[in-house]
Amino acid sequence: MSLETELKAMIIECLDLEDITVEEIETDAPLFGDGLGLDSIDALELGLAISKKYDVKIDAENEETKNHFASVANLAKFIQSQQ
Repeated sequence: MSLETELKAMIIECLDLEDITVEEIETDAPLFGDGLGLDSIDALELGLAISKKYDVKIDAENEETKNHFASVANLAKFIQSQQ
């Protein structure tokens, strides 16, 4: 399973998105706003799950963090760069 697919599954599981499948989450689509429609609470929950699973440090105050969470593709690149 690719990191992107793993992340999509994690998003669905972590945020209880029962009405959506891994296939329906586009790798390059925005996770917030017009894309998947996640909000800041979702970002916190997802950030915690990613920190635990992949042992990466996510700085909520850092402006770059918003870019990392922009899409599944960006998240995958960020995690790979931290390992």
